[in-house]
Amino acid sequence: MPLPAPFDKLRLPVIGSPLFIVSGPELVIAQCKAGIVGAFPSLNARPQSLLDEWLHQITEELGKHNREHPDRPAAPFAVNQIVHKSNDRVEADMATCEKWQVPMIITSLGAREEIFQAVDNWGGITMHDVINNRFAHKAIEKGADGLIPVAAGAGGHAGTLSPFALMQEIREWFDGLVALSGSIAHGQSILAAQALSADFAYIGSAFIATEEANADMGYKQGIVEGSADGIVYTNLFTGVHGNYLRSSIENAGLNPDDLPNSDPSKMNFGSGGNTKAKAWKDIWGSGQGVGAVKSVQSVEDRVTQLEREYREARKALEKASEPYC
Repeated sequence: MPLPAPFDKLRLPVIGSPLFIVSGPELVIAQCKAGIVGAFPSLNARPQSLLDEWLHQITEELGKHNREHPDRPAAPFAVNQIVHKSNDRVEADMATCEKWQVPMIITSLGAREEIFQAVDNWGGITMHDVINNRFAHKAIEKGADGLIPVAAGAGGHAGTLSPFALMQEIREWFDGLVALSGSIAHGQSILAAQALSADFAYIGSAFIATEEANADMGYKQGIVEGSADGIVYTNLFTGVHGNYLRSSIENAGLNPDDLPNSDPSKMNFGSGGNTKAKAWKDIWGSGQGVGAVKSVQSVEDRVTQLEREYREARKALEKASEPYC
């Protein structure tokens, strides 16, 4: 479907996924200036009052960029709301987002009708994380504008379904906005997401290894040195299954091949489950697409690389589609 304004003028059809701890104003502003949607979890702003300062900073800097570069305006930004009973900040964070008229709200771990309605009232767009078709139906029934199918291989909390299967089932009944997540770290994967009828590619891990990311240098190097077979899928650290760098689990003194299961009813983000290691701080989330990330770069350089790869993939596809003489 045609992208709604102001999302119809992106340099690439990409949303930089909100990364716990890692995504802050510097990363979001750099992503938006580079021409893709930048996003951050509201919980990254601590204490809660800091969220107002961050949204002020982002709004002011992007507005200044647009005045100085009317021919190359910044992309809009998004805020992720963890809609789970363990998050007691949702109402306060939503009020702050309403104050700043956040263009896109991304909701995770719960679909709440009143949140979708609130964003609609101020003219924003809501996208909801789902790991299967059943959750997708529930989110749309409750009023979400779009969906983020989190397929197998996505970094952090992720599902297990193939993007081929998940997209096919969702597109049988839903023709609204979709951002596909799962192992996307190369320009050709952005094109592949479009081939599966996604409107956006949802990219996270590739932006951890950027200069603007609020990540430990060891984490950034872990992404650069990582590969698909170095990713471990477990629910030990938060109660929700997710993908993590094997090296960070080993560094915490744990055996990645012999991790116990956590009790999902005791979900606690960042606690480390029954371990002393803390999820996201010590145990580093990562998707299976990290083999495409070869160095730590600026956000602008990473987006330029993705754009070059994307255009090369399109040309190769067009050439392959030419009829034989």
